[in-house]
Formats: sequence, structure tokens, C-alpha cells
Amino acid sequence: MTDDEIRHLLSTLRTIAVVGLSAKPWRPSHGVSEYMQSRGYRIIPVNPNCAETLGEKSYARLEDVPEPIDIVNIFRRSDAVEPVVDSAIRIGARMVWMQEGVVHRPAADKARAAGLAVVMDRCILKEHRRHFR
Repeated sequence: MTDDEIRHLLSTLRTIAVVGLSAKPWRPSHGVSEYMQSRGYRIIPVNPNCAETLGEKSYARLEDVPEPIDIVNIFRRSDAVEPVVDSAIRIGARMVWMQEGVVHRPAADKARAAGLAVVMDRCILKEHRRHFR
């Protein structure tokens, strides 16, 4: 994905479901989501082990979220990505973002084939800072 495409998507897509968002403030998922929330993005935690994170109700699965989701931001191991991508496709998300260190090419190909934009192995916070300082 080009820098222009990332800049455009981050400036137009505003609702981010974060799969694997931890309630623990020292975890990367928490810090990244807190930053994005502070920049005006709607953060929806998706973690069956949390009731609430960053002041938002947490959901066990993407399919449980009662509102449209633009970006599915994945903080899971690479081997756990494919079911998340399948869910993102089912709910009609517009984009799948796999954080740094998260790579699953077949899942990325599946998402693209379903019409979703895909970013893989990049940090959404770092990309946001790079494009919107």
C-alpha cells in the first residue's frame, strides 16, 4: 500500500475495532489505541477477557459489535490472524491492519479479494504520526 493510500484511509476511516486490545496500560495494544483515540478515532475493544478498555465496552468477537467498523486493527499472533480476517470480511469492515510483526499473506490475500484494504507488519500509531504531524 502506498503512502498516499495510507494517508487517505487514515484521514477518512474513523472507527477502529482493535482485536486483542489489552486493558493493561503497559501493553502495546493499549498505548497504540489510546493514542489513536486521542486523535479522534472511535476505538472499539475486541477482547473476550475484558469488559471495558479505554472507557469503551469490550466485545468478545467482531460479530458482536453493534455498529459499523471501518478498520480492524489486529494485535494477535500471526497464526491467529485468519479467523479475524474472516470475521472482518463477514461484518463488512473496510480495512484490515496487522500490527508490526503480524504477517499472514494468505489472510491478506483473502481480505484483498473480498475488497478490503490491507496493511501488514506496520504500526498504525507510527504511520499516523508519520503522515499527520
